[in-house]
Amino acid sequence: MKAKRQRPQPTRRTLELFLLLLALGVTALADFLVSSSVGASSNDTSWITHVVVLGLLGLGVNVSLRLWAKYADPFILPVVVALNGIGLAMIHRLDLASSTAAGSNAATSQLLYTGLGMICAVVVMWIIRDHRVLRRFTYVWLAASVVLLLLPLVPGLGAGTINGANIWIRVGSFSLQPGEFAKITLALFFASYLGSKRDLILLAGRKIGPLQLPRARDLGPMLVAWAVALGVLVFQRDLGSAIMFFGLFMVMIYVATGRVSWIVIGLGLMVVGGAAAMMFMGHVQRRVNVWLNAFDPNVYEAKGGSLQIVQGLFAMANGGMVGTGLGGGQPYRIPVAKSDMIYASLGEELGLIGMLAIVCLFLILISRGIRAALGARDSFGKLLGTGLSFILALQFFVVTAGVLRVMPLTGLATPFLAAGGSALLANWILVSLLLLISHNARRPSTGGGTLSTTEQGLIDRKVEAKRAQEAGETGPGAPLVGGEDA
Repeated sequence: MKAKRQRPQPTRRTLELFLLLLALGVTALADFLVSSSVGASSNDTSWITHVVVLGLLGLGVNVSLRLWAKYADPFILPVVVALNGIGLAMIHRLDLASSTAAGSNAATSQLLYTGLGMICAVVVMWIIRDHRVLRRFTYVWLAASVVLLLLPLVPGLGAGTINGANIWIRVGSFSLQPGEFAKITLALFFASYLGSKRDLILLAGRKIGPLQLPRARDLGPMLVAWAVALGVLVFQRDLGSAIMFFGLFMVMIYVATGRVSWIVIGLGLMVVGGAAAMMFMGHVQRRVNVWLNAFDPNVYEAKGGSLQIVQGLFAMANGGMVGTGLGGGQPYRIPVAKSDMIYASLGEELGLIGMLAIVCLFLILISRGIRAALGARDSFGKLLGTGLSFILALQFFVVTAGVLRVMPLTGLATPFLAAGGSALLANWILVSLLLLISHNARRPSTGGGTLSTTEQGLIDRKVEAKRAQEAGETGPGAPLVGGEDA
């Protein structure tokens, strides 16, 4: 019988273009409402410039994907453009309400950084093409991470303490936050290291009760990650980055091994580090005190007190369910409304419904990133896709939880929404890597000897079952990432 001809895999770039037009429509409507609001000039046409530039840039990325990553996920780019556009409109709205000349160009700067970030994303896709080539540079990524984290502490290069944190460097008239790029290089290092050392971590170690403990030598990377996170907390006074870096490693090693023992050890180290920070670090104590006693008049009126948090809560309460409408609220009363507190600013004018819509956009973006990771045919791609998706998820959660007073405010930037060039550049590069991973996961297999995804999955499960049996594992302790590299 003649074999049935396999249908070609759809690229779905046309669907992406349609969704991109919807995202630009949301941006255009938001920016138009801002430009028509009270306080805006009657001939303010900057919203047209924002939409046209963002549209041309988005179309350029779509064309680039057609050339170099035509099987990439069609939902990631439109969601990111929508978030970027909503943030741009809100920053423009705050510019119009600003009474200082220094604050009146933040939207223009954000648009320029958006363009630079999207160009960087295209360059990354053009140069790399296949994410697996990045696995070759394991210790290069580690060295790059260490250098990036130490740069703000270099005399003459570091910009000093800004808003309580020492995380900036200054190059001429420009300032840069190296830690935003360190999160990507750390994810690359963890994915490469764990992808190559996973068998040693799985098959070695002592079992104590239900826990399979790793060997002391395998604890090295965990201790390094713990020390790096604690070092960031101590020397750079940046609680948010410390949480993100250590959380990233914990998630990636759990995905690589599936062992609860790593989570137990990691949480234990986090508790020890947190307790030490509370006992000996004054800035951590102040953050916690501001969080717990935000409505205390003495804390509210103190320098560096809870004014920012309380004003954000009042703004969101004023917005209610449907919000005051873009241009109808007073988000400019919130300190640092364009960056750290932009989610509260959006909450006042878009209301609870608008805030939930933003949460849904992030859930779509993160779920598509994890879907790409699950579909990857190599362990490095699975780990890297999971790590990059988790970075976005943890950043958004930490910022949102701080704004809503669920946990202490940390100062991380809301991805794609908040004003800030470093975060925007780094996040667009992160998105380009997710697009490459999804492209290589969805593209048809080539070569006569290549196994299908289903066949490879069956082999992977058999291999993992044998490894688990040899290591004395059963049931849910089996690792979540397995299989040889394609």
